[in-house]
Amino acid sequence: MKFLDLAKVTIRSGSGGGGAVSFRREKYVEFGGPDGGNGGRGGDVIVEAVHGLNTLIDFRYQQHFFAKNGQHGMGKQRTGKDGDDITLKVPVGTQIMDEDGETILFDLTEIGQKVIIAKGGNGGFGNLYFKSSTNQAPRRANAGLAGVERELWLNLKLIAEVGLVGLPNAGKSTFLGETTNAHPKIADYAFTTLYPSLGVAQIDNDQFVIADIPGLIEGAHEGRGIGDRFLGHIERCAVLLHIVDGTSDSIGQDYNTIMHELEAYGSGLINKPRVTVLNKIDELDEDDLDFALSALRGVSGGLPILAMSGGTGEGTAEVLRTLATQIQIVHSEDPEAPLWRP
Repeated sequence: MKFLDLAKVTIRSGSGGGGAVSFRREKYVEFGGPDGGNGGRGGDVIVEAVHGLNTLIDFRYQQHFFAKNGQHGMGKQRTGKDGDDITLKVPVGTQIMDEDGETILFDLTEIGQKVIIAKGGNGGFGNLYFKSSTNQAPRRANAGLAGVERELWLNLKLIAEVGLVGLPNAGKSTFLGETTNAHPKIADYAFTTLYPSLGVAQIDNDQFVIADIPGLIEGAHEGRGIGDRFLGHIERCAVLLHIVDGTSDSIGQDYNTIMHELEAYGSGLINKPRVTVLNKIDELDEDDLDFALSALRGVSGGLPILAMSGGTGEGTAEVLRTLATQIQIVHSEDPEAPLWRP
């Protein structure tokens, strides 16, 4: 299934049905009087966040969603039927934005959350409604109110506790595949990850969701490589996991490249709690490992550094436990808790 995180839709709520002008005409009934019923109400357009979706791909093939109109009122005081609502089902984490693509109208962050983005028009009154002591036989009725038509943007930002960042081929997908139930594409070349993916990790009694995004390169905020368009999917994460390739000849430069791209993107990513880990230690001898760890500590600003091998699983349990601890601290909102901040 393809990944789509931005879609434009046209929606329209139903118009209300018109009221009826009718008079009671029955044999042997001398005084009939007005009996025109009211029109039915138009249907609403609703957006609901549901479980089991992680892409907006359905909205690539259907962009128009129209609710049903209400039926007109009828004689014998019969009210027209209300128009059926229409519900757009979206993944949790979807933002509903105005036509300008910037103004956020709603943010659906919980399963089952519903919002009405276009209310149906009210039905018109029939002539029975206008009957009074001075107007015994009204001959007028209201038309129903028109529905609302508008264009909106749906913008998906994945919900995850941990976001993976790093250069292409740093081993993010390998780590995700080793520690979660995800099955990302893994290959020995850059940009094997083209779209974000999610996996659920479990360590001891803790369980959390990890989001992997395509690797960043220098100049990603200017559009180089895949660019930084997928960084929005880790804005909601409690903790970032920065994976650095231990076999690289420029570990310090690699680290600073990612930090620069996070800072250039903005949205507070550079200030999020961050766990930094040196990967691929199975390919290093003892001296090279000490050198790599020393180089990474020198540029990390005093943050603790972990070491692991995503391929063999060595050290991954310690990384997961550290992430679980950091997530609990963030959610506890304890100002004195030891967060791993830059």
